[in-house]
Amino acid sequence: MPRKNVDLEIIVLTYDSEFWLKKTLSSLKSNYIDKSKYQVAVTVVDNHSSDQTVPMMNRDFKWVKLITLEENLGFAAGNNRGLKESRGRYVMLLNSDVEFNPDSNLDELLDFLEQNPTAGAISPKVIFTTGQLDPACHRGEPTPWTSFCYFTGLAALFPKSRFFANYHQTYKLLDTIHTIDACTGAAMIVRQSAIDKIGLLDERFFIYAEDLDWCRRLREAGYSIIFYPHIKVIHHKYKSGIKGTSKQIARQTERHFYDTMLQYYDKYYRDSYPELVRSIIRYFIIIKKGAT
Repeated sequence: MPRKNVDLEIIVLTYDSEFWLKKTLSSLKSNYIDKSKYQVAVTVVDNHSSDQTVPMMNRDFKWVKLITLEENLGFAAGNNRGLKESRGRYVMLLNSDVEFNPDSNLDELLDFLEQNPTAGAISPKVIFTTGQLDPACHRGEPTPWTSFCYFTGLAALFPKSRFFANYHQTYKLLDTIHTIDACTGAAMIVRQSAIDKIGLLDERFFIYAEDLDWCRRLREAGYSIIFYPHIKVIHHKYKSGIKGTSKQIARQTERHFYDTMLQYYDKYYRDSYPELVRSIIRYFIIIKKGAT
């Protein structure tokens, strides 16, 4: 289809995820694209995989646009390659380990965005295979206080408290449509006109926090972030790089997560707090990384 007529362009960034990418694209087509009233295009950006992802794409998914990178650029820069070539009125970032099912009709999310022009981004309910919510799709702004409450366990002790539990905003009703501070780049739809205003993902973040940062910039530009729980997708988390074990992948990604905490703090909070706060955060990160 002519890309200028695309309503939604879905960008899937992948790295050594041949098995899961095949599941993602197959389930996406059968459970959504084939039934959608909108014009939907899919772009896969391969982050220099060393498995058989590219041959598999060329053989089995000729209906998908494929962009191959000569090195692993990370999440933000890799997705930006796809975003730069997108022609959709809306763009979805989708992880290569997300599975669609009969409850994954993204048309409802697009309908909401069509009717609510101040909504800059929208997230379905992202769940694990257990049916539990992936909390990354329902987040608050990670201020120093909010982060302190989360990592010390205060948020878990008082999950219904706005004061203590803002990290994942668990005090909100998870079965209702409502605003949140941020959602996950594993499955989020963003208005292209909003991207034109705030810019692409910040490439200083190799992995993690680029979605938090994007959502913050959307909010600062006057847009809202919407959590839409009536539509669900399944997240098989930590599956990129399937050749390694799940435990190894989880350990690597957790270390990236802690490194990114300091990057995000430096971008938005360092000038507002004493340097002692940054030193404490840095010490905490060293301890946590040593424990992984």
